[in-house]
Amino acid sequence: MKIENCTTTDIDEIFRLYAIASAYQKEKQTVVVWPNFEKELVETEIAENRQWKLIIDDEIACVWATTFSDEQIWEERNADAAIYIHRIATNPNFRGKNFVLLITTWAKQYAKLNDKKFVRLDTLGNNTKLIAHYTNAGFNFLGMFNLKNTNGLPDHYHNMPACLFEIKL
Repeated sequence: MKIENCTTTDIDEIFRLYAIASAYQKEKQTVVVWPNFEKELVETEIAENRQWKLIIDDEIACVWATTFSDEQIWEERNADAAIYIHRIATNPNFRGKNFVLLITTWAKQYAKLNDKKFVRLDTLGNNTKLIAHYTNAGFNFLGMFNLKNTNGLPDHYHNMPACLFEIKL
């Protein structure tokens, strides 16, 4: 098992995992279903070394993205030194392995290496199962917040409260 940056050769697999995640969200009738993300978004993340993959037995088991700034979602709190995690998508061949806990452990180490004081993530709507999943992985649930400015954010951020989570290092 290893974690490394995605490359442009991973783009098709990333979008396959996003499509599977969206279908799973529809099937489970979650509060929010991921929209189709722009290819340019993922290409930029790859070029900036912010798109990650977990590889198990030469297969991508999970992908996620990171950033060091997330002003529209975190607003005033964005001034804190933090790493933000987005779009965790798991290969169905590896579902149920609690990769969120593994990613959390990795993110804490990555944050410390980059002089960050927080690991943060968000989800949308009152998805009680996902809230419990993130708190079980060590995140503190800060509550639900209406975002002031969703211009330029993916469609699923519009008209939906954001649930914010953080781990203080």
